[in-house]
Amino acid sequence: MQQLDERQEKILKFLFEKSPASNSDINAFLGEKVSRFTVLRDLEYLLKEKLIKKRGKGRAVKYELFSSNPMLSYINPDEYFKNGPDERILKLDSFNPEVFDYLSELFSKKEINELNRINSKYIKRINKMDESRFKKEVERMTIELSWKSSQIEGNTYSLIDTEILIKERIEAEGHKKEEAVMILNHKNAVDYIFKNKNDFEKLSLFQIEKIHELLTRGMNVELGIRGESVRITGTRYRPVVNKIKLINFLNKTIDIVNSSNDPFSKALITILMISYLQPFVDGNKRTARILGNALLLANNTCPLSYRSINEVDYKKATLLFYEQNSARFFKELFIEQFKFVVDNYF
Repeated sequence: MQQLDERQEKILKFLFEKSPASNSDINAFLGEKVSRFTVLRDLEYLLKEKLIKKRGKGRAVKYELFSSNPMLSYINPDEYFKNGPDERILKLDSFNPEVFDYLSELFSKKEINELNRINSKYIKRINKMDESRFKKEVERMTIELSWKSSQIEGNTYSLIDTEILIKERIEAEGHKKEEAVMILNHKNAVDYIFKNKNDFEKLSLFQIEKIHELLTRGMNVELGIRGESVRITGTRYRPVVNKIKLINFLNKTIDIVNSSNDPFSKALITILMISYLQPFVDGNKRTARILGNALLLANNTCPLSYRSINEVDYKKATLLFYEQNSARFFKELFIEQFKFVVDNYF
């Protein structure tokens, strides 16, 4: 994640509200205590980091945010979450259908090319790998993904306890039965997407409901698309309540995913939108993560284990999308995790 100082943060916030703006506009906003040279230096740094761009020449130069996609606007998560849920100013406290206009532009061509280059290492390695070694690596990923995905949801099993549970079916002492069920459900869902990866070349409503059913089996969770309201801890954002609208938005998401040309966009859009729409009473983010991996696998792309991800960062990135429709931080985490998984598995 890019780290900016307070003044650079102010410049980005100003451009978010007033873009495009001239150097003198930015100078006036920052005040007399900040020199013109300092502002120019900040602008050069922001240009280098591709957070802003300029147009025009000479005295006519103006600056604006680098991406025309508002979903990629820079928001410092640490600063944003210094305020509690009742103090934060939300872009919209309910589902925003305008996100559909920008979902297909989350990755730049340069990012896609780099991710494909990294994935080529994975493809070369698995093509040379014998079946026994491949199965062992799948087992390792299954254990670590089941552990971390469950941990993100508050599960208190350790990685070692998770391994023993999955391999030997021995539950850890001092833990609720539901925690063991959650982890074993993850294992079954991951097994399913590896075994049936070709079925996910195209996403469907049936597949979304199937993965949800596998992940919530035996947990007293109502199946099927919900027809009641749900509330999310730590935010004032309220997902769609009307079932017909919810299904329509899900189908629109499915269409965008299936029309995307690369597996990274397919996976990221699915993870974000299933989490955002909250189509089920419970188990939405778990379903989103496993579906994202199913789409990666179906397109010969390495799935994510999320092993090294900080669960607090994951939650912050998700809430930023709920409250500000900003996917930038989540995308950064996605790319970071993809690089990690190719370096550490198979």
